[in-house]
Amino acid sequence: MSISPTLLIYALIFGGILLLVEALYLLTFGRSVRLGSRLNRRLEMLHSGGKRADVIDRLRKETTQHGRGTAIPFYSLLAEKAEKGKIAFSPLMLILIMGLLACAAFVGLSLFTAAPTPLKIGISAVMGIAGVWIWVSGKAKKRRDLIEEQLPDAIDLLVRGLRVGHPFTHALASAAKEIPDPLGSELGLIADEAAYGRDVGEALMAFAERMDMQDIRFLAVSVTIQAQSGGNLAEILDGLSKVVRARFKLFRRVRAITAEAKWSGMFLSGFPIAAMLMISVIKPDYYDEVKETALFIPTALVVVAFLIVNVLYMRKMVNIQV
Repeated sequence: MSISPTLLIYALIFGGILLLVEALYLLTFGRSVRLGSRLNRRLEMLHSGGKRADVIDRLRKETTQHGRGTAIPFYSLLAEKAEKGKIAFSPLMLILIMGLLACAAFVGLSLFTAAPTPLKIGISAVMGIAGVWIWVSGKAKKRRDLIEEQLPDAIDLLVRGLRVGHPFTHALASAAKEIPDPLGSELGLIADEAAYGRDVGEALMAFAERMDMQDIRFLAVSVTIQAQSGGNLAEILDGLSKVVRARFKLFRRVRAITAEAKWSGMFLSGFPIAAMLMISVIKPDYYDEVKETALFIPTALVVVAFLIVNVLYMRKMVNIQV
């Protein structure tokens, strides 16, 4: 039972697919879409000579385009993640990229493997779809994590602006200039929409629902209640900032405590597979005496099922919600 180099070729082609998606994204939209830059994308667009109304329209289009793309068959499974990641590619463009990646994968498989054409077509389609899915999921997770990390600092900036006498929309616009992306552009867009007449609480709640973040919901509810019933918004937001920081600190602590169990589960799940591969490389005929028996395939399937259950169960055990 020897390990075919075809599997390694498949893995290398799929890795190239992931790199190609990122290259296309940066080539199309430039470095401005990269998260964590000093100058957030909204300010960069304004400083480059863009009109405020045009910038608002473009950012809103990028924000809502994936929600409108749920009517496209099969795309609804990807739309939510693309919306959270605020992928600048349109839904149609993402579908075209899937096709382009599938074609690139087919060319790679044709050059480096001798697989049958139907098999190459099927694997190429899976690689194209999975490549975009994994890339979008990674972008969404990274963006959500950065927003969670930036939110306490943004609330502190709002509190300082309110305490010196600025109205909330002005404090929001000032905070948007100090916070890098991804949160900076989002706050700036909300401030711009408020300047054109949209309710700030409504805009914040729409942002919270789009990102599915409880902390931003708390911020939106605080602003809405204060606007309706009055009160010291600076003190309310100061308390909210402390709660968010404490929650984020507790989450980091829980993640550190569960890291050992998480990596233990990954090791225990991956070790049997690694051992089987090493045995196959060192002694290719090791399984020859049993692989032709009737119980070999069912036993292998049972082992794989147990490994999958182990991975899912360990992941559920360490996924503690804070």
